[in-house]
Amino acid sequence: MTKEPNIDEVQEPIINAPPEVQKIIEQVWHLEKSRLDKKSLSHINDDILKIVKEVVQ
Repeated sequence: MTKEPNIDEVQEPIINAPPEVQKIIEQVWHLEKSRLDKKSLSHINDDILKIVKEVVQ
């Protein structure tokens, strides 16, 4: 019998991440969600790189 992960266990690394990392994760999640909603097939790497650079500065 396998134990299914508790939602708190899954989110724990995100919750305990530094604020900058949390911001990157949230922005990338929103970007990916909007791309899925639009069924966009374009490359996402440049958009993620832009998000990371903006947050790090």
